[in-house]
Amino acid sequence: MLISLINRHVRTYWRALLGVVGLQLVATIASLYLPDLNARIIDEGVSQGDTNFIWVHGTYMFAVAFVQAIAQIGAVGLGARTAMRFGRDVRGALFGQVLSFSSRELNRFGAPSLITRNTNDVQQVQMLVLMTLIMMVSAPITMVGGVFMALRQDIGLSWLILVAVIALAIGVALLIWRMAPLYQSMQLRIDDLNRVLREQITGIRVVRAFVREPFEQQRFDGANHRLTNVAIAVGSLMAGLFPLVMLIMNMGSVGVMWFGGQRIGDGYMQIGQLTAFLTYLIQILMSVMMATMMLVMAPRASVSAGRIMEVLNTDSSVVPPANPVTDIQQAGRIDMTSVEFTYPGAEEPVIRDINFSMSPGRTTAIIGSTGSGKSTLVHLIPRLSDATAGSVQVDGVDVRQLSPEMLWQRIGLVPQKAYLFSGTVASNLRYGNPRATDDELWHALTVAQAADFVRAMEGKLEAPISQGGTNVSGGQRQRIAIARALVSKPEVYIFDDSFSALDVTTDARLRAALEQETADAAVLIVGQRVSTIADADEILVLEHGMIVGRGSHHELLESNETYREIVDSQLSAEEAL
Repeated sequence: MLISLINRHVRTYWRALLGVVGLQLVATIASLYLPDLNARIIDEGVSQGDTNFIWVHGTYMFAVAFVQAIAQIGAVGLGARTAMRFGRDVRGALFGQVLSFSSRELNRFGAPSLITRNTNDVQQVQMLVLMTLIMMVSAPITMVGGVFMALRQDIGLSWLILVAVIALAIGVALLIWRMAPLYQSMQLRIDDLNRVLREQITGIRVVRAFVREPFEQQRFDGANHRLTNVAIAVGSLMAGLFPLVMLIMNMGSVGVMWFGGQRIGDGYMQIGQLTAFLTYLIQILMSVMMATMMLVMAPRASVSAGRIMEVLNTDSSVVPPANPVTDIQQAGRIDMTSVEFTYPGAEEPVIRDINFSMSPGRTTAIIGSTGSGKSTLVHLIPRLSDATAGSVQVDGVDVRQLSPEMLWQRIGLVPQKAYLFSGTVASNLRYGNPRATDDELWHALTVAQAADFVRAMEGKLEAPISQGGTNVSGGQRQRIAIARALVSKPEVYIFDDSFSALDVTTDARLRAALEQETADAAVLIVGQRVSTIADADEILVLEHGMIVGRGSHHELLESNETYREIVDSQLSAEEAL
């Protein structure tokens, strides 16, 4: 998964990668050449008192060190830039994929997990790419080159390199083997923490209304402690890594000094050669440590890459047509024929055998008990989900054959839960039409019965709106959402229980204003209150996912028992008041 994800995106930066490799190669060769120069200065210059030799080769060392520094700076800068761009591209691809998902895929992954995948998971992979470009490219070069240069100094001490490298590799491998499952658990714990935190922030009013702060604190503490325990377990293993590396490195240095001193005494080595050999041993062990550090990071990055690829490889159940229809008659007619929808894994369909038509200039209403399938039916028109049987047609063309952009431009949907984005009143209204003028915005607000409270807000159209519209009331939020749909001037209006937060008087004024504004459009209203839908040209009564009655308000009162029960229950409630 990790290799697949990196190959999928990093190939774009092949020139930058070649540049990083080239600069790292120069820096590594320079670092390997420096100990050899130092050994020559000690053995041929210092030992013989040749000042000129020391100055000449000292100048060479300075020049080589300068080249190494410049190459290393360039490699790190270019590598960091490439890694950051890689992270940007992965986040963009992930976000684009999520935008293509239908409600089915969104429910499958869940918002907290998708947020974690697009932030923390991408960061883990991005960090691995960065460290690979900065360290992993030079590590094998240093390792191979260091062994070669060390053997040039003295072959008799080569067994010390072999022992040190094997000991370090075995120790680190055991730590990595223990870490891999912990990283998998850590990402799941982060998902849980995000989920709990998101629920508590979103539902803070409910929490306070029921005085559940202590319970929610316990939930958060539980998720927090579970993540902390896993992180401590990982940290404990990581804490043992550096002492192990330093122990092996120091023991190797002691071994070189001990056995190298004996070889110097026997005349097989010179002091400069011993110094160079010791430097090469440290370089080799440091390269092994860098490689193993990458292996420590790889399991977590691999887990994160798998989670990212799971999203990228998930196809939306709402698939855009290969050859979309882009030229149809602009009329605004909706036809549903034998429509059925079944959720994945469900034994029975939520709605079935749905047949009805909407035409411009007419208002169709849907009423039914909670769970009867009203919102599910509405979501099939703009293709938030696709019907599992039957067809939904817009102006005679199946929605699955229409260009998604053309379909969405024709429909103005006001969802059951009105959602506003952080910004201003104007930015939210222009979400439906970015080119709308201020006069058009005020007109839409007036029709939606929202102009008065917007004028009372500081800044009016530029008044700030917080995320989700939490700084305005539920009724105000609904009216701004209705105005947003009006600004786009679509051919089909869908109001999914969009008047539930309005009082009866405001509801009546709003519907009267909408009747004039939407006179040439097809209108679909999903409502719970009979007063909201009583004036519709046709009312559909939905029960257990089926249409059990259709007709005008008066026709249904006479002929449909289910509708009469709904009307009687609401009239009784009003009379009781």
